[in-house]
This record gives sequence, structure tokens and C-alpha cells, in this order.
Amino acid sequence: MTSMPGGITTSFEALKGSVWNILGQTYTLKQVSQHSMAWHAEFPPGTFVPPHIHPTQDEFVYVLSGQYTIWLDGREQLANPGDLVRMPQGIAHGIFNKGGTTATSLFWVAPTRGLEELFKRIHGVPDPEEVVRIAAEHEVDFLPPPAE
Repeated sequence: MTSMPGGITTSFEALKGSVWNILGQTYTLKQVSQHSMAWHAEFPPGTFVPPHIHPTQDEFVYVLSGQYTIWLDGREQLANPGDLVRMPQGIAHGIFNKGGTTATSLFWVAPTRGLEELFKRIHGVPDPEEVVRIAAEHEVDFLPPPAE
């Protein structure tokens, strides 16, 4: 992967044509280099990313619309439009849309590591257990769900 070229990725554009459907969520690539990767995300009601750890990446979510319930280091918090969620490497986190409307956001990680390849591999995979297995090969370690 090379350094990032300058330019604008428009609101209706996917960088490199990359749009992924991952367990009901839509991720649209907006930027990628070895140092960081950003994507627009749409989380329909009831969808989520289960608790997981990135041992080599910091992850961020800037909420555009809707509301996310963020499980971060054992604690639930709400993230609303305009909020920035910071999820440091090595800290367990999960992202849930428990509301009645689609939530949208801009996600990014730094550094990129193998995340783009992971998204390519799990695009359209319907089995959550298979997604978890593949993710472990790309430095994303899923945990058991938090206790209700």
C-alpha cells in the first residue's frame, strides 16, 4: 500500500468502487493508505458490531445521524450526532444500533494494517461465526457478547 493521494471522495462515491455489506451494515470506503482507513457506515436498526479488540489499531466513529450504543471497556455509553467515539487499541469495544432508525457515521482506523483485506473477505458472508474466524486472521479479535 502506498501513501495517500490528495483529492476529494464525493458523498456519493466509494473510493476504488469499494462498498461492502457486512452482516447487514453497509461500509463505503472513503480513504485508505498504510497510515489510516476511513469508511462511511450505515447501521440499520438492530445491527451491531459485537465486542472486539484491535490489538494494533486505534478506531474512531464520528456519528452523523441516529444513535449508537457503544460498549467500551465494559461500560455502555450513548453516542449521538456530532459525537466522536475514541476506541484505543487493545481496549474491548462494540457498536450497537438499538434505536428505531438507521444510524450513519464516519469510521476510521489508524494504522490500516489488514482491515481493507478483512472487509473484502467478509463482504457478504452471512455466518457470524465465519466472520469471527476470518477477522482473527486480520488482527481483529471478537469476544463473547457482554452480559445483559
